[in-house]
Amino acid sequence: MKKLLLFTLIMLCVSAFAQKQYTLQSPDKDITVTIEAGEQLTYAVTHGNTCVLAPSPIGMQLGDGTILGTKPFVKSAKTLSVNQTLASPLYKRTEIHEVYEELTLTFKGNYKVIFRAYDAGVAYRFETEFRMPIIIENEIADFNFDKDYQGFIPYVLRRAGQEGPLINQQFYNSFENTYSHINLSQMDPEKLAFLPLLVELKDGKKAVITEADLEDFPGLYLHNANGKNGLSAVHAPYPKTREQGGHNNLQWIVKERENYIAKVEGKRSFPWRIIAISENDKELADNDLVYLLASSNRIGDVSWILPGKVAWDWWNAWNIYGVDFKAGINNDTYKYYIDFASQYGIEYVILDEGWAVNKKADLFQVVPEIDIKELVDYGAERNVGIVLWVGYAAIDKDMEHVCQHYADMGVKGFKVDFMDGDDQMIVDFYYRMAETAARHHLFIDFHGAYKPTGLNRTYPNVLNHEGVYGLEQAKWDNESDLVTNEVTIPFIRMLAGPLDYTQGAMKNANKNNFAAIYTEPMSQGTRCRQLAEYVIFESPFNMLCDSPSNYMKEEECTQFIASVPTTWDETMVLDGKVGEYLVIARRKDFHWYVGAITNWEERDIEIDLGVLPNFGAKSGHIFRDGPNANRVAKDYVSEQAQVWGNKVKVHLAKGGGAVMVF
Repeated sequence: MKKLLLFTLIMLCVSAFAQKQYTLQSPDKDITVTIEAGEQLTYAVTHGNTCVLAPSPIGMQLGDGTILGTKPFVKSAKTLSVNQTLASPLYKRTEIHEVYEELTLTFKGNYKVIFRAYDAGVAYRFETEFRMPIIIENEIADFNFDKDYQGFIPYVLRRAGQEGPLINQQFYNSFENTYSHINLSQMDPEKLAFLPLLVELKDGKKAVITEADLEDFPGLYLHNANGKNGLSAVHAPYPKTREQGGHNNLQWIVKERENYIAKVEGKRSFPWRIIAISENDKELADNDLVYLLASSNRIGDVSWILPGKVAWDWWNAWNIYGVDFKAGINNDTYKYYIDFASQYGIEYVILDEGWAVNKKADLFQVVPEIDIKELVDYGAERNVGIVLWVGYAAIDKDMEHVCQHYADMGVKGFKVDFMDGDDQMIVDFYYRMAETAARHHLFIDFHGAYKPTGLNRTYPNVLNHEGVYGLEQAKWDNESDLVTNEVTIPFIRMLAGPLDYTQGAMKNANKNNFAAIYTEPMSQGTRCRQLAEYVIFESPFNMLCDSPSNYMKEEECTQFIASVPTTWDETMVLDGKVGEYLVIARRKDFHWYVGAITNWEERDIEIDLGVLPNFGAKSGHIFRDGPNANRVAKDYVSEQAQVWGNKVKVHLAKGGGAVMVF
């Protein structure tokens, strides 16, 4: 009877029989992908008794008018089973057990479509085998659902002052917004959504749509133009003309676009389109599909790449005090940051915007108050590396020389900012930047960036991406609910890869007391929440956003932050619900770190540590919200945590958190 019900569901979720039909199942048999090669190539996905995707057309429109996927003629179908273990350096676990089933359909017309089914979701990609370069006018990638489900939709925030068609104006954006929790039919037809994007299915299941192995191709947006249950792909067209400008003359601004999205080699693989599927929310906060579907390591030895934490200047507005010099962008200030980092064992100090002459976009023109070589040498004597913030256009126009010059000087890496787009030219920049930096043994933190698509596997020197509505918004945004955002992004945005959220505020505020103050910023939620986020968020290059002067007044918290690892041997998500709360355990060597955060609802949670491999601790150390944390957000208790029957009970204040070390 159960098999009959499942068969009936699959037939309802897919359309009537087409010319040819193929099925692919995940290793655990819970997921079924049904591909139909009829008038149009479509696929549908079920998970157990749940329809994930109704029949959804896929294809590619070429510049010569050919549309791959229209009236497809299948020449061959080949299946493959894979069961292997992959090393995953500088990641949330040191190795990944990869198991999947694969179906490759070869079509008349020199192209293939590869489908993969994992237990955690499905993916597909096109491959072409033309001898000459081709133009891609458009990609057909629809995601149709059987009902009008609710989704967590991150709309593009359109920049003011843009010209041209409304949709084109949205391709210039920083991929930062909170989520609109609405029905698919309620999506604004004039707005694009960037990825990842979550759709809530029946039976408590969820699907997150994103992409991997985005190389030499524009990124994917989703659009609902008809107010129905489906989402359709949109890509930024290829730039026809662009000029240097934007923020402090550090960007390439597209003035006119072509009528196609990419020009590529005829023989190539295209990005993976991913649908991650969960039976319960916590599975989404620990999903490896993007990493697994990325191209493998291209730089070989990664032993020179040293992840770690970094003392950051910009968020706290260089607000150090109790010193005998004027704080600002000068060597005295950065030596103070270096001394602070050295005292606490923090690996890096960053020089954010301001060390290079403003509006020149020339990284060899350094302001007279800064001597980078002196700072590099001063840091080296104290075991602290120097990282430089750079603007996109400034490094793009002289990438090789800039990398060589500063690598020779002893700089360890770059924070590259203000790309603010993902058309084909910008995506190509990411790969050139990663490859060039790797040759000079420099690591990269991409800011003003689109979401990760697995570049950290292909080029492990890419330690971090922004592409998130992060704590920097607290400097100017009085309206957004950052606490709710922080218990939402781990299930959606973090599924794509690491994020540069820049937590660590020592000035904390409850919901009623928060105010955005640009030069003296604070966080929303409790002090313990800030501590817990060093465990909750994946971030191999992890900022300490606040002033060294403030940290040195908070010795115990600072000692903890400085000691938390930034890469992990093992990760397990213990509990969580999108937009409400999350509990994550991560292991480094012989220590387990457990972080928990909640939304603005006070809650008591019981954490089951018995599921952690080889866990035998009877006690550990805990930072938890103090009895007055709902009134004074920085109130916390630091004490021994007792483990009773492998379980720990913790009370979380409104906007609160807790973090434990065993």
